[in-house]
Amino acid sequence: MNDPTRDDDGLPGGRGQRQRSSIPSFLFISLMLFMLTSHNGDEFLARHQYQDALRSLSYQLSNYTAWMNGTSTNFTIPDQHPGLLPLLDTFDIQGNLLDPNQASYYSNVTGFIHGTSNFHNITPVAHSENQTVPAQMYMADVNTTAIPERLGTWNWTASNKVALSVVEKMPFHWNGTAVSENIALVHGRIELTDSNTHEDLRLEFEGVHFLSNGSIYGFAEPTGRHIDIRLLPSLVPASAKNETAQIIRPELIARINKLKGLIDAGVIDHDSNNDDPPKSTCPFTLHAQIHPVHVPEHLMLELEAEIQKPTGIWTIEPPKLSISGLLISKECGIMYEVTETEGLRSRTFFRKVTTYAGTAGLAYLIILILFSRQSEQSRTLPGLSKVSRWTFLAQATVDSVSFAGHITFAILAEGRPSLSLIAPAFLACILFVYEAQFSVLIHQIQGPENAAPQPTPVAPPTPPPVSPPVSAPTDIHTTTDGTVNTSANTSYPPLPPVSSADAPLLPTTANVPTPVAPTPTPTPSPIPAAPTQPTFFAFFIHHVRTDPQARLWVTLFIFLTFIVRVILSPTLSMIFVCVSYSLIWLPQIIRSARRGRSSGLRAEYVIGTTVCRLYLALYFLACPKNVLDVEPRSWSYLLAAFVCLQGFVLILQETFGPTFFLPKRYAVVKIYDYHPPMPIPDSEAPEPSFGDCAICMDAILADPSSRRASDKEYDEWSTEDTGKRGMGSTGGLLNAMQMGMESKKKHYSLAPCHHLFHTECLERWLAIKNICPQCRRPLPPL
Repeated sequence: MNDPTRDDDGLPGGRGQRQRSSIPSFLFISLMLFMLTSHNGDEFLARHQYQDALRSLSYQLSNYTAWMNGTSTNFTIPDQHPGLLPLLDTFDIQGNLLDPNQASYYSNVTGFIHGTSNFHNITPVAHSENQTVPAQMYMADVNTTAIPERLGTWNWTASNKVALSVVEKMPFHWNGTAVSENIALVHGRIELTDSNTHEDLRLEFEGVHFLSNGSIYGFAEPTGRHIDIRLLPSLVPASAKNETAQIIRPELIARINKLKGLIDAGVIDHDSNNDDPPKSTCPFTLHAQIHPVHVPEHLMLELEAEIQKPTGIWTIEPPKLSISGLLISKECGIMYEVTETEGLRSRTFFRKVTTYAGTAGLAYLIILILFSRQSEQSRTLPGLSKVSRWTFLAQATVDSVSFAGHITFAILAEGRPSLSLIAPAFLACILFVYEAQFSVLIHQIQGPENAAPQPTPVAPPTPPPVSPPVSAPTDIHTTTDGTVNTSANTSYPPLPPVSSADAPLLPTTANVPTPVAPTPTPTPSPIPAAPTQPTFFAFFIHHVRTDPQARLWVTLFIFLTFIVRVILSPTLSMIFVCVSYSLIWLPQIIRSARRGRSSGLRAEYVIGTTVCRLYLALYFLACPKNVLDVEPRSWSYLLAAFVCLQGFVLILQETFGPTFFLPKRYAVVKIYDYHPPMPIPDSEAPEPSFGDCAICMDAILADPSSRRASDKEYDEWSTEDTGKRGMGSTGGLLNAMQMGMESKKKHYSLAPCHHLFHTECLERWLAIKNICPQCRRPLPPL
């Protein structure tokens, strides 16, 4: 029987394939989208949180306005602790005014700053060599009994790295005029990294930046805890307290208007990070100082303007942005000294992201072109039987994670860089789908290879026909009066031959009573069971097992939900990268060595894919200044060398054989011989043949053309001069005989199921299907 899932050419998905209904696939996709987009009431709760935040901001604004106007209110700003300024002077955090013709500060620190953090225990009960006298004065009035509860589960001593992501903006009045030319508001996030587990403690940051002396003051709270920006004047020097207080009210008004707009527009974003319990409840204050650069102020302002709004004019090279500061938690007795920092402006970062997106998109485009050329060549059945599906499945896994990563990066980046990141994400998604479909096609073709041959079902023996019971054999003879006399005789002797003339008349069947067999008791027929409707789960499993497209969607769903969530852990992501990249070419090498056949992969595909994929991996694992700020891994070069070695071995297998690197005793691959020696048919027959071909139904002759060539060689040898017939002539005769035998040997092909074919017919058949055309059993490669 023909396989209904294959077309006339034997390949899945052809024009002869029966079209499946798209309704189950549509329902399945709809279910997945519903599961991914459903938040189980989170939007309803988030709307109430927005409304509560709006009421809280309105209450804060009314109290703050009353305090500014001098009317009665319950809001006050605490005074600065007297021990704070000596502590800042000890670590040289205070900023100074500079000569604008000699040096200047960065007037905008919007971007990312990374550095090291040195832990200091400043609790009154601590006896540390690094604890200074100002620190002891600053912590003199702290209640230490509540410190252990605030510290939480975070390992503070192992946090030796800090990262700041800040956004700076100038406050404006409702009419568009700036509130202050010297003070800017900054907000963002501070992350402390544990050197042992590589986990992060995130702190929300709100502060102010003094442009004249480069000083930054602000509050930092764990995620989920509210920061009251009305208390910012308590951190700044007394001389700048009133000016700082003036910028708070316009900022509160701007936040209230923004929140009202979000609620009216229905744009409600539920932050899932707030659902996790905080690792600590320690509040911090940040006191930072921007390092001056030896660039005149006018050139620095020109550089700042070009970074914010590029026009293409020539400017100076951007100097290094670095800061130093103290991150202090008085309530927990913790202080971090921030040193060795390096900043990257956001505009420069966005250009860097765009450059990366362009190179990554070019790499994926090259891989896609090479894959399309390779799949076009390997889409025949012999080509599909050579390649390993695990090679393409491993690459599809890498591309699925790359697609999810680029999409997530584009969402977080926002703005123009997000548009550039769509290009590599789209190409990675297309490549993933094509590679997954190709691996499914390879699996369908190679499926019968390891299938055990099913035994031919033997029909049960047919019971013999029931005959009526016959009495014992009798001796029949005729008496003198013409009657028939029968007598029972257990030893029935054979009758002598009687001629037709004097043969006696035997009784007919009408005269002999036929014994009646007993009527069997009728067996009641079983009542057919009522058809049961399959459950949704049974229908889903059956649909996935029978529909390749459904299996592809299930695989896509698993990649986008399970694997992407697993690799969010830094340790698991590194393991995933190592395993997936190690399996790019290794399964293909193993399959070629086991089957004794070359892979059929082009050298351009192997080399191009290896180079492009290693570029994408080494950019994040070896480049110290990548866009995601992933620290370089020393083992990344070993991984690259291993992948290159795999590609080199795969290319050498095409030249020196699939098992060239194995010892001789392991390099012998058992390959089925389609041309075993067969007995020569009768030479005197009109058409000596081995039988009929099961494909074309023509006789498999003993290759008359080759026989005639042999006869010609024999005739030429026989007509030679007797003196010239020597060892050379005998060798010519043997060569002619060998050539004839080789022609006869290659003219037929005997399958493992003992069906005989023409070699040409079987080659054309195996280019379409890899099963026997007569018994439908799997056939090895020819």
